[in-house]
Amino acid sequence: MRQTNLFVTTLREAPAEAETMSHQLLLRAGYIRQLAAGVYTYMPLGRRVLRKIENIVREEMDASGAQELLMPSLQPAELWKESDRYDVYGKELMKLQDRHEREFVLGPTHEEVVTALVRDEINSYRRLPLTVYQIQTKFRDERRPRSGLLRGREFLMKDAYSFDTGWEGLDMNYEQMYNAYGRIFNRCGLTYRAVQANAGAIGGKGQNHEFMALSEIGEDTVAVCSICDYAANLEQAEVRGGAAFEERDYSGIPVPVKFHTPNQKTIQQLEQESRIKPQDIIKTLIYTGGGRSFAVLVRGDHEVNELKVEKYLGCGEIALAEYDSVQAAAGVESGFVGPAGLSLTILVDAAVAGMTEAVTGAGEKDYHLRGVVPGRDFTLAHVGDFRNAAAGDICPECGEGKLVFHQGIEVGHVFKLGTVYSEKLGATFLDTAGRSQPMVMGCYGIGISRLLSSVAEQNHDNQGLIWPAAIAPYTVHILLMSVKDEGQREVAEALYAQLTAIGIETLLDDRDERAGVKFKDSGLIGILVALVVGKGAAEQKVEYMDRRAGTKEMIDISEAVARVSGI
Repeated sequence: MRQTNLFVTTLREAPAEAETMSHQLLLRAGYIRQLAAGVYTYMPLGRRVLRKIENIVREEMDASGAQELLMPSLQPAELWKESDRYDVYGKELMKLQDRHEREFVLGPTHEEVVTALVRDEINSYRRLPLTVYQIQTKFRDERRPRSGLLRGREFLMKDAYSFDTGWEGLDMNYEQMYNAYGRIFNRCGLTYRAVQANAGAIGGKGQNHEFMALSEIGEDTVAVCSICDYAANLEQAEVRGGAAFEERDYSGIPVPVKFHTPNQKTIQQLEQESRIKPQDIIKTLIYTGGGRSFAVLVRGDHEVNELKVEKYLGCGEIALAEYDSVQAAAGVESGFVGPAGLSLTILVDAAVAGMTEAVTGAGEKDYHLRGVVPGRDFTLAHVGDFRNAAAGDICPECGEGKLVFHQGIEVGHVFKLGTVYSEKLGATFLDTAGRSQPMVMGCYGIGISRLLSSVAEQNHDNQGLIWPAAIAPYTVHILLMSVKDEGQREVAEALYAQLTAIGIETLLDDRDERAGVKFKDSGLIGILVALVVGKGAAEQKVEYMDRRAGTKEMIDISEAVARVSGI
């Protein structure tokens, strides 16, 4: 490609709304352009990178035995109602009606569609297992699209689905896909971790892992062991010790003492004004869920993990109680609620159960209690792991390492769905005995456009992007310093023709621009190698610039060709 023909406009400054570095650089280098909030056009450079990523994904999916198909984005709402996900997805589900007032949704994912498809095509164990995949545009009505391609309303995704006769087959398929994902992300030059995760709105009855690109701007927190390979999303990270606590002899222990704490409703206020350490406080939080109110107790320096609470209660989604609900359930406003004398079901985190005594709300406005003893002053009938893991916690897997936290961007997710969708949508097969059985499913997704942005987030310097060779839009960038110099122009054209003839993807900057402009644009675009055709052209030499290493050296053209051929 000649840069005089390339449809690209670079920007000296990024738009004010571009907060993350990947968003800024993809805009400045002309890879994407915004049409609306969370909706982007991929310019030719951006589309080339996307195609490189897609090709890597296709190669690894095909090698795993998966077959590519393409399903509709427009999906009948009846399918979503049949799977009970129509309301679960809520306002993020983009809904519309056709001229006949039939309701449709724009698919954020395709579990319903693929299950219905396979249900209608396969009815015998002889045609299983089966794995299919697609690369397609998805839609999600994000409340607040942000970070460019990392959280958009329209995005490109690869989703694969496996269908097996039993869990053993699913286990094999899951492992195969898990390994394929590792190869994909390695080939794309991504720094990542595979972590234990929560299934979220996808659902499922089995194991699932998220593949997280490590990045300071990531919205997810990843807990990683300092010694072993344990890694988990913060929502899923277990706390070692579980419900272990010791029975105590409470005789001779003083009763709690009430003390005045005017307007000290938060942990921070108690720490600053009453000089109480957060780890010596028990937070009593009132939640609602499953048609009832209940309390969750965690230490003042810990946070409630609502997913763990939901799993323990089996009541579906829970939420912090509103002001009026707290008053009705506890008889006092938030900030002064305590477990002593509370007539609600109380879930006690194991760290609280292990405290010898603590400060709690007194159940009276502007008062707290000192010397509250777990097991004596409130029941320990429901003790468990109800908090988020914290940095420095002992690893729940090896018991030796400590948890270290990183921020991450989710770029892939693999699920063992089991029979959740096949049972609801009637995807069954006849087994060897002629009995009808539900298919056992797996689901495997990669955010293609999100992966592009994540790689950009990890690969840049103060000049611009630095693409890994496997997904760079071009392999080499030839910079012709002076189009008016006949000797330079001839060398640049000959080099361009030679590289193109041997299949090297080459971008030739043949514009009549100043050298400074060409270097600036080349740095922004981020092709790994630039060959500068300047004053050395008369001696058949070019300047070889390695963007990642930050090195420059004058070498013979023949050597430059040999080096580029080896990339």
